[in-house]
Amino acid sequence: MKIIQITDTHLSHLKPHFQENWKPLVDWVNAMGPDLVVHTGDLTVDGADMEEDLIHGREMLRDLRYPTLCVPGNHDIGDMPGTRQPVDDERLSRWRRIIGPDRWVHDLGEWRLVGLNSLIVGSGNSEEHEQLVWLEDTLRTRAGRRVLVFKHKPLFVEDPEEGETGYWGMLPEPRRQLYTLFAEHGVELVASGHLHRARIVDGALFRCVWGPSSGFTVGPMVTMPVGDVFLGAAVHTLGSTVESSIISLATLKPFVIDDVLNEVYPPTPTEASLS
Repeated sequence: MKIIQITDTHLSHLKPHFQENWKPLVDWVNAMGPDLVVHTGDLTVDGADMEEDLIHGREMLRDLRYPTLCVPGNHDIGDMPGTRQPVDDERLSRWRRIIGPDRWVHDLGEWRLVGLNSLIVGSGNSEEHEQLVWLEDTLRTRAGRRVLVFKHKPLFVEDPEEGETGYWGMLPEPRRQLYTLFAEHGVELVASGHLHRARIVDGALFRCVWGPSSGFTVGPMVTMPVGDVFLGAAVHTLGSTVESSIISLATLKPFVIDDVLNEVYPPTPTEASLS
């Protein structure tokens, strides 16, 4: 059984800076003939504020000939409290109405695939608690199925015991809570996006995979200590073991966000005044 993970496509017809990479990605996915495609977030440039971006992303997903599931990214529904676009009821409702559930469970034979909304983890709101209760029940009732988890933000950037990593990672306490829960229930793979870096982390209680963006890489404006910089996708082959590989796609144009950051994500007046 083959699952292709794509992530951080950043699609928009209003700001089509990375749109050129969608068709070659779709062509590659369709040629691979997967059993399932999972998009691990940042489907859009700015679905958090622009309904048109989510509608455009939904239409683009129809180019994929195979069943496709999505979890939201921070550019789709917003981020933690205190950020420029915090997750709220309106943003969550928009994603659910246009794209679908922000968390889901999907059984494939002996496998249970779980999609999580990582943007509410650590938020302290009722949605976070509801998701945690749902997750615990989903893992407890797996009936012997082997479990894979897909979400946007990674559990950690460098190390499971690291401190707070700001924009890129999860808060330490909810991270430990998820890490413990995954370990207790024998989760075999946790796949994510967000970092615009590619990495496979083995040797712990479960494998962690950072899928590479197919939209753009992040250049010198961000110092990321680990992970490979290229555009592509990840392939997870399920058998007696889970085999994961990261594929660099030469057909994708090597866009770098540094070159167009202020066009795609212009600073707010407050941010501009501080720069």
